[in-house]
Amino acid sequence: MLMNWFVLSHHGSVDQSSDPVDRSGQICKTLLTLDQRPKVIPFGNPISLSLIQPLDHTAKHRSLAGRALDRFGVRLLRPPQVVHLYRRKWVEEHTYPRFTMIGQSLGSVYLSWEALCKFTPQVYFDTSGYAFTYPLARIFGCKVICYTHYPTISSDMVSRVLQFNSMYNNDALIANSVLLSQCKVVYYTLFSWLYGLVGSCAHLAMVNSSWTKSHIEKLWRISQHTKRVYPPCDTSSLQMLPLERSVENPVFISVAQFRPEKAHTLQLEAFALVIERLKQDSSSPRPKLQFVGSCRNKQDEARLQKLKDRSRELNIDNYVEFHRDVMYKDLVRLLGGAVAGLHSMIDEHFGIVVVEYMAAGVIPIANNSAGPKMDIVVEEDGRRTGFLASDKEEYAEAISKVFKMSEPERLAIATAARERASRFSEGKFFDEFKAAVRSILTLKTSPKTSS
Repeated sequence: MLMNWFVLSHHGSVDQSSDPVDRSGQICKTLLTLDQRPKVIPFGNPISLSLIQPLDHTAKHRSLAGRALDRFGVRLLRPPQVVHLYRRKWVEEHTYPRFTMIGQSLGSVYLSWEALCKFTPQVYFDTSGYAFTYPLARIFGCKVICYTHYPTISSDMVSRVLQFNSMYNNDALIANSVLLSQCKVVYYTLFSWLYGLVGSCAHLAMVNSSWTKSHIEKLWRISQHTKRVYPPCDTSSLQMLPLERSVENPVFISVAQFRPEKAHTLQLEAFALVIERLKQDSSSPRPKLQFVGSCRNKQDEARLQKLKDRSRELNIDNYVEFHRDVMYKDLVRLLGGAVAGLHSMIDEHFGIVVVEYMAAGVIPIANNSAGPKMDIVVEEDGRRTGFLASDKEEYAEAISKVFKMSEPERLAIATAARERASRFSEGKFFDEFKAAVRSILTLKTSPKTSS
């Protein structure tokens, strides 16, 4: 019997762009691999994979099979069934200038209704965080599985509003107003209750980190059905890079899309502090900072230009490089020449790029919160694997430490970091994924397709 899975994956379909720093498609890659290896699942039922395709309505199942081979290296024995959706605008952020979370959440229900009416699967697998669709999927008779990268709402978000902190998800206008902040807290509180209610409809919730797990358990209250499954990090090519690096002009690298939450300006200003302190020693070599990433839209392009302008204002433009939309082979080359990698997003749910730094022998300097703090940049058999920082001064101090450390000390940290990175391999994800979904794969009902 063929078991049908419907993958609701706004970012993780095989139609995604070739951005080397957009790794959400790794989940889809593993599902594609699962689809081709039924014998490794001890239940006797192969699976049939169906993908939503909200981006390109001209795409056919055979072209998607070709993309699966080109992007993931997976040759499909049978192509996935494609379900074209035409109501994607209701989950787009720009559709809701205000009350974005509730707008997108309700919009996802409308999108899911279209999908489920066109194809009703046995297993409804969400990797996009559309928790408000779970009750609807259950009404349609589906088993609901999700892989949650981060909670839509968290207690940390509420705390920042209460503390009047202005951030990318808390406008300065609100942060500067007591009344507006109190109204937003009420909004967040009501949304948290709704989010917990719909999330509890999942039969199985897989989460990508200890930080995400703690929040999901608190909100959804289905601890017995919540499993931590670290995301697949394909670091095989990075593991092959030599650990030895040039110290003539040490290179520090930052790999991330040019999005506001990635806090690139903090990295730039911390690096400027290091350069300023080095001016007192004319004989010392000067480090270099490389920004590597992509732009999703005009806002990201404007953000990148502001970074370039800011580097000139700080008089460090001679020490800073910007690499946009590089191919993966070029990213590997750049990582192979770096001594340390910067990461500064607050509450990064996991932090695959930090794992990739470590696999490449690049010492991570990551934000002291969430995934990097709890799961990644931790000691490996009592050995340091990197540095954690919270503000400009702490980042500058960590950069200086790496810059000044001896080669044997750097190699020792890089070696421990690489060993730590091996804990997050694709093979381990595959094994943990199979173990988590074992009970779900005993389904015996047949899918229904609309005429």
